[in-house]
Amino acid sequence: MLIFVLFGCTQKKTDKKPITTSNDSLSSYFTLANDFNLSRQKRLSYIMKANEIVINQENDSLNRVNLFKIANRYFNINNWKGYKESVNLVLENSEKVSDTVSMAKGYGYLGDYYRVKSISDSSFLFYYKAEKMYDKLNDKYQLAKTLVNKADLLFRVGDLIGSEKEIFRVLRIIKDDNNDIANEINYDANNILGMVYNSMNEYGNAISYHQKALKTLDKMQIIGKNQTMAISYLNLGLVYVNLKNYKVANDYFLKGIEQQNIDNQDPSIYALLLDNLGYSKFKLQDNDGLPQLFYKSLKIRDSLNLNSEIISNKIHLSEYYSSKNDETKSLQFANEALILARKINRSREKLLALKQITVIDTKNASSYTKEYIRINEELQKEERKMGEKFSRIEYETDQIKGENSSLETKNRNLVYFFSGFTILGLFFYIIKSQKAKNRELLYKQQQQKANEDIYNLMISQQNTIEANRVQEKKRVAQELHDGVLGRMFGVRMNLEGLNQFNDDLAVTQRHDYLAELKNIEQDIREISHDLNREKSELINNFVAIVDNLFEEQRKTFSCKLFSSIDSNIKWDLAVNSVKINLYRIIQESLQNINKYANATTIKVELKKQENNIILTITDDGVGFNVNLKKKGIGLQNMISRAKECNGDFNVKSKKGEGTTIMVTIPLE
Repeated sequence: MLIFVLFGCTQKKTDKKPITTSNDSLSSYFTLANDFNLSRQKRLSYIMKANEIVINQENDSLNRVNLFKIANRYFNINNWKGYKESVNLVLENSEKVSDTVSMAKGYGYLGDYYRVKSISDSSFLFYYKAEKMYDKLNDKYQLAKTLVNKADLLFRVGDLIGSEKEIFRVLRIIKDDNNDIANEINYDANNILGMVYNSMNEYGNAISYHQKALKTLDKMQIIGKNQTMAISYLNLGLVYVNLKNYKVANDYFLKGIEQQNIDNQDPSIYALLLDNLGYSKFKLQDNDGLPQLFYKSLKIRDSLNLNSEIISNKIHLSEYYSSKNDETKSLQFANEALILARKINRSREKLLALKQITVIDTKNASSYTKEYIRINEELQKEERKMGEKFSRIEYETDQIKGENSSLETKNRNLVYFFSGFTILGLFFYIIKSQKAKNRELLYKQQQQKANEDIYNLMISQQNTIEANRVQEKKRVAQELHDGVLGRMFGVRMNLEGLNQFNDDLAVTQRHDYLAELKNIEQDIREISHDLNREKSELINNFVAIVDNLFEEQRKTFSCKLFSSIDSNIKWDLAVNSVKINLYRIIQESLQNINKYANATTIKVELKKQENNIILTITDDGVGFNVNLKKKGIGLQNMISRAKECNGDFNVKSKKGEGTTIMVTIPLE
């Protein structure tokens, strides 16, 4: 007998503002899909056309708004498959871009879906998720709407106290707010409270809150207002049915039908009003329109496949025919109600059918009564279990959230740790790098000083050679003047004196003077050789410096050193930087051999090849792995010196096979 109408069973609220979009076709499809004067099939075709456009749009905020609009329109025609697909798609798109507002809204929509499908635990889970997200977003109106939906779900499963608790929480949230959104929430909250108190048999409170809902509705300007008012009149009528005040109930049902006819939107509401109007007339023994009102309602419900309401309809018909002493039809409708209730496995409907059939079928009343008691006990247990399940869902969801929060904290701490570690590592790297740069700078300073020393040594050597050259010139000049010229003058004078004589003595003397001239010629040749040697020493002073290095090596170390310097190299064409770097490369190589190679033989060769100077240094020492040692400072210094001269540096070595260094420098 008791049939409750929930606000969630009505259509999703139509958009209050006109749809604005760059696509006129999409706007038109949305408008036509919400035209309740069109057939369901026609509206579905417009929804599908709109959906084809929206799913191909870019995943932006407008696209997600349009997907929600499509879901709303699927909801309004009870197309649950399309509704769920649209909601899942918008959730998927929202998660990709971390749109928490759309995610919370999507969770709320899934809660609606599972509530309609009577999958209470899933519905509660998604409402709870939406509630937590809206609470975190500090969106009090969406939070309040979600709590209203949650309260409606609790009412459906029989948790009246839990539903009442959630509604009062809603009323505290929107307290003192006076706007369209707050009024809409206030209406839904009062409507549910009226139904809760009706189920608690607190009929005074039930009437009071339904009246509050109607007063709130008067202040609202919404599309489908007459439809909503029809629902309130229906709920008030149901309270008066419970009070057995069928006259007042009848009046409210008539008011509801009047409002329903204005909007002509939801046939399921119309069927409820017709059925309950027929029942109140039946109780008032007013047979006007009976049983046609019951059959008209049943026909609508059959077309909409509203099984649970069909059961109630058939129970009313059973009562009606029982009062007319038509036991056959009465029992027929009672049995049909019981069979359908068992088929859809709805405990409350089973209880209503069993209660009615027990009155009619007195022969089998005992077995029906036992079944009634068993189902009633199971229903009570199920309601308790459902309450416990909801509590467990809240606990487990909070626990997962806590674990996620803990994980986020751990991850954040790890990020802080590794960031700090990275900064510290970077700090040490900078210090180490700076020290390396300082060492490199110090090395370059030492290298520059060494280069200056070598240059000064070369200048000093040049000065020494120049001084020796001047001294040698002076000596040669003295020898020419005092020795050769004096002797030549004496020979010339004696030969002039002998020209007057032709005897044997004169011949002998001439022979002696000729021999003296030969001696003078030899002296001149020796002086010329000395001059040539002095010129060679002047030109090859770099060679002398390198030879000094080789001599120092031979004196200091036991390994044998073989050196060869090509005399065709024109050292006067080489700039000082080339000479300095070649000298340092030779010096560095000898030092490395002396320290590490344990060599017995060293070969150093400087030769000219085309227009290049080729320096080759070979030893028969222990060798090394070139790949591992290539970054050694000694090798790096030699490579750097070769590059300064625009030259090439190559090293070949293997463990146990000695080492060969080859430097090729262009001769400028």
